[in-house]
Amino acid sequence: MPYLDAAHNLARYLMRDAHEAEDAVQEAFLRAIRHFKGFRGMDGRAWLLSIVRNTCFTQLRRKRSGGEKEEFDEEIHSAEDETSGPESDFARSVATGSVRDGLSRLAVESREALVLREMEGLSYKEIAQVAGVPVGTVMSRLARGRKQLLAALRAGAKERA
Repeated sequence: MPYLDAAHNLARYLMRDAHEAEDAVQEAFLRAIRHFKGFRGMDGRAWLLSIVRNTCFTQLRRKRSGGEKEEFDEEIHSAEDETSGPESDFARSVATGSVRDGLSRLAVESREALVLREMEGLSYKEIAQVAGVPVGTVMSRLARGRKQLLAALRAGAKERA
């Protein structure tokens, strides 16, 4: 299915739980199929990711009202690298954990913008379509998110030192 990896990636970072992310993506694809006649010829990836985003936020609101909280499990989301050795695995684990922890400290809007831009490679215009905000807001969220992520990574490095 086109854009399935991008949908899963966005959902994992928004939901912070692999099973809930899978549920959100499945629900988003069902919604996309149901509402395909409303598709107006815009970028298909941006259209689908906006449905994934909205589905995740709906599920997060429901979850929040229920008082549940679950953490993101990196082991579930990591792919095995056949060329890795113990040292590179450890370094990658530390780096991935640091970035994951840094991202988890960001506001959901900044986290969403960073995932869409840096991991999925969407343009500012596409992110604006997905998030339903002006391009200037996307630029602000990215700048703020990058600054906050850098500060979180530096703080984490100082704690480990």
